[in-house]
Amino acid sequence: MITIKPKKGSLLIAEPSIIGDVSFNRSIVLLADYTNEGSIGFILNKPLDYTINDLIPEINANFKVYNGGPVEQDNLYFIHKVPDLIPDSIEISLGIFWGGDFNVVADLIANNQIEEKDIRFFLGYSGWDSNQLDEELRVNSWVVTENVYQNNIIEKDYESFWKEKMVEFGGEYSIWSNAPENPSYN
Repeated sequence: MITIKPKKGSLLIAEPSIIGDVSFNRSIVLLADYTNEGSIGFILNKPLDYTINDLIPEINANFKVYNGGPVEQDNLYFIHKVPDLIPDSIEISLGIFWGGDFNVVADLIANNQIEEKDIRFFLGYSGWDSNQLDEELRVNSWVVTENVYQNNIIEKDYESFWKEKMVEFGGEYSIWSNAPENPSYN
């Protein structure tokens, strides 16, 4: 498998070799930032048993909340594709934006001006110190790919995402696509 150099907006696909890692088993991470000082990303395919309404009762919506990663899991983060509606957003790449004015987000949801396909909420994020992600790449913990979905990645079905990538990679990865999530179930 040929992987590209990670950059802001790349996808990190967890290698089958990290099965058993509680945080990153079968994860697909969108890199929100990648610098010499470190990297930040959000796990796209790990929904929690919460909706935004469960966490913030004033927001009457059932948008799913995802586990963004093991860092700061008591904080809520979001990515979206509507920067014209949400001030103070930071572009990650390809029409995907991170953060912005949360009070505006709450109002947009309340007024049905934003849909779940436009935004994804996370508790926590995935973070790597300087060179930590590069070291994980050297030991083959991740495959780095371009985000071919662009801002439609926010709508991507989380349940089959990792499996689809394994099939797409082909070869020995195809075998892993049908392996149970927990190897002890085998």
